[in-house]
Amino acid sequence: MLYPIHVHKDEHSAYGASFPDFPGCFAAADELQALPLAAQEAVEAHFGADSDPVPAPSSPDRWTHNDDYSDGFWMLVDIDLRRIRPRAVRLNISLPEDLLTRIDEAAKARGATRSGFLAEAARRAIP
Repeated sequence: MLYPIHVHKDEHSAYGASFPDFPGCFAAADELQALPLAAQEAVEAHFGADSDPVPAPSSPDRWTHNDDYSDGFWMLVDIDLRRIRPRAVRLNISLPEDLLTRIDEAAKARGATRSGFLAEAARRAIP
């Protein structure tokens, strides 16, 4: 879903973004092109620990006269709501033993579980 974010950038700083639909949720990125990914990650973290419903997106027009959004510019970002509190599904797969060993070692080195490591690898491989 397309959500509005208010983007601002001070000289010698990263791009910052606030979400009027998600009070208290903020994202930042050094490059403007990286801001949508940072926005997705921020929303996932913002809603990941609670069970509050995710509000529907508003229009930037709703916020144009709000003093909190007077500087900067508006951008619409596509937030994948399926990645917010996704329901885990158990599955059974077969992998070569040496690959599984390497997966487990890589996951441990990153402080992740096998499932978390494989899920992140899949997210990176699938656009």
